[in-house]
Amino acid sequence: MNKMKIGVLGVSNHFLTRIVLPLMQSDKVEIYGIASRNIEKAKDAANRFGIKKHYGSYDDLLQDSEIEAVFIPLPNHMHKDWIYKCIDAEKHVLCEKPLTMNAAETVEVMEYVKNSKYKVMEAFMYRFHPKWQKAKDLVDLGYIGKVTQIHTVFSYNNQDPTNIRNIKEVGGGALMDIGCYAINSARFILGKAPLRAISLMTEHDVFKTDSITSSILDFGDSRALFTTSTTSFPQQEVKIYGTSGMISVTIPFNDISEIKGAIHLINSQTNQIIEFEPANQYLIMFDAFADAINNNSDLPFSLQDSLENMKTIDAVFESAETGAWVSIK
Repeated sequence: MNKMKIGVLGVSNHFLTRIVLPLMQSDKVEIYGIASRNIEKAKDAANRFGIKKHYGSYDDLLQDSEIEAVFIPLPNHMHKDWIYKCIDAEKHVLCEKPLTMNAAETVEVMEYVKNSKYKVMEAFMYRFHPKWQKAKDLVDLGYIGKVTQIHTVFSYNNQDPTNIRNIKEVGGGALMDIGCYAINSARFILGKAPLRAISLMTEHDVFKTDSITSSILDFGDSRALFTTSTTSFPQQEVKIYGTSGMISVTIPFNDISEIKGAIHLINSQTNQIIEFEPANQYLIMFDAFADAINNNSDLPFSLQDSLENMKTIDAVFESAETGAWVSIK
C-alpha cells in the first residue's frame, strides 16, 4: 500500500524536534512537502530531513495535487482559516491542539466540514500512547473502583516575549497551550464531559497571558483538579484516584519515546509499575489518522470531542473573570 502523502504548513520547532524524525519510520505516512512564508526555511528543512518538496507559501502547498492530507502546527489563531483552506483544496486535516480559539469557532469548523468527504482531527497525541490506553482500560475495568478525582500538574518556565505561547492575541497562555491537555485527559479517562468549572488565573505582568491557571472541573460523581503554568519549574504528572485504588501516569504528555513508558497501579491486590516498550505517540497518531482515511472509517476522535474540550476551556476562562462556577452546556 502506498504511503499517504502529507504536507506541513510551517517550519515549526515543535514539528522539527518531535515529529519529523519519527514519521520517517512510518509505513503509512510520508512527509511529502513542507511550506514556509520564508522559502529558504522550507528548503533547509526539506534538505535536512529528505522531504521531497518545499514551498514558499502555504497556498502553494495546498495547490499540489500529490498531497492528500495536511498537518497544521501553526499558531492557534490561524487554525480555523487554514482548516477551511485545506478542505477547499480537498485535503484531509490533522490540526494541532487546541483546534480553534474557542467553542464558537469549533462549531463553525464542524459546520464547514459536515458535508465534506475530507476528515479533520485534533492532534492530541498522548491519547495514542499504550500507557494511556492501558490506564483507560484499567479504569474502565474497575481496577481502582469508581474514579473520585483526577489531579494534574503541567508546567514550564518560558519568558521569551517572541514565543507564541506568550502572545495573548494568537492564543498563548497556560490554559490554551497545556491546560487543554489537563482537560482532555480527564475527559478521556472519565469518558464524558464536565458539568461545570471554577477557576483562578494569574496574569503575567508583561505578556498579559494567563501564567498560572488552576481549575476544578465537576463531572457530577467525580472531579478533576489541575494547575498549569508557563512560569514554573517544568513538571507534569497525572494521578487518577478511585474508591479502591489509584493510577499515576509517568511523563503523561511529553513522553520520551526512547525510554520505556510506565504507569503505577495501586489497589488492595497490587502495587506495581506497569512498563511499556518505547513508543512514539506522534507516529502512532499519524498512522491511526492515515488508517481512517485509507479505510474510509471514523477517525479515532471526532470534532465533537474537540468541541467538548473547547467548551470547557471557555468555561475556565469565564470563571476566572467572574469568580463563580460556570455551567458547561
